[in-house]
Amino acid sequence: MLGKCCSGWQVVSTCRRYWDRSPFIERLDNGWMRQHTDTVTTMRLRRIPMGVILAWMPLLTGLLFTPPTLTLAAPAPKPLIVFMTDFGTVDDAVAICKGVIKTLAPDAEVVDLTHQVTPYSISEGARLLSRTSQYYPTGTIFLTVIDPGVGTSRRSIIVRTKRGQYFVLPDNGLISLVVDRDGIEGIREITNPKWSLAGSSSSTFHGRDIYSPAAAHLQRGDNWTDAGPELKSVLRLDFPHVTIDSTGIQGEVVALDGPYGNLVTNIKGQNLAKLGYHLGEVVRVRLSGTEYSVPFVTTFGGVPVGESLLFIDSRGLVSLAINQGNFASKYGIVPPVPVSILQK
Repeated sequence: MLGKCCSGWQVVSTCRRYWDRSPFIERLDNGWMRQHTDTVTTMRLRRIPMGVILAWMPLLTGLLFTPPTLTLAAPAPKPLIVFMTDFGTVDDAVAICKGVIKTLAPDAEVVDLTHQVTPYSISEGARLLSRTSQYYPTGTIFLTVIDPGVGTSRRSIIVRTKRGQYFVLPDNGLISLVVDRDGIEGIREITNPKWSLAGSSSSTFHGRDIYSPAAAHLQRGDNWTDAGPELKSVLRLDFPHVTIDSTGIQGEVVALDGPYGNLVTNIKGQNLAKLGYHLGEVVRVRLSGTEYSVPFVTTFGGVPVGESLLFIDSRGLVSLAINQGNFASKYGIVPPVPVSILQK
């Protein structure tokens, strides 16, 4: 039993054993009475200083009343900048553009799509942009500078697609295939001086002076509508269409596949079935007036080393290659050139 004390109590106990098991009465220090049987416990109560109690109160309160732990949501990641040009990498142009971006948006992450686009080839850039952008998340900023009309009256624009991606580029048709697939949510012309590189106004390096600063403003979260006035349309390229007639499928070799010299066409793989071609059969192909007969296989190893083949590439397009060789170099093919898949 504890006595009453405003300052609290400290309990010190001692025990002794009685073997006769006879009940007895013992008066405790505090004047209270208690009857014991078999075991006697003598309790001495001592006054504890108020300062000690106050010192321990925060710890005891924390143990008894620990608040629930709250998990805060991680901040939303900043968007990527995906960078593509025809600048090449033999000089400092790409590095200068990245320096502008990092100065204005120090935490920007820049992914290089390629800087080896065939010089001045807007159509090649459009195909690469369309093919790549579908694999990146909403909010990604595509900075693209293939600009044979730099310094002329062509406009510098930002396009936001219905997928929520941004494209910073010249209005020269680069965006054509992207908007065919994804649609347009809005277009702004970049005219606001605050969205350009301060103190720099070259007529031949808009990648540094206009496009890189605009991409940096987007990456750091500035309102894209501040870039300049709204536009209603963009310039579109007229890409050649595939046709099927009594002679076969008429298309175009639109690009080469990297350093391997594979020919990439604009003919979809499923079109081969319309002519009755199946895997394992020999396909008749006409390129620049020359006819070739090549086996239709699934991959390069389907023919011996050094042999030609026709296959469906990772884009779902008809392609021509040489197993461990270079089709374009061997036959002198430089895109764009017409290609026909002839009837069986």
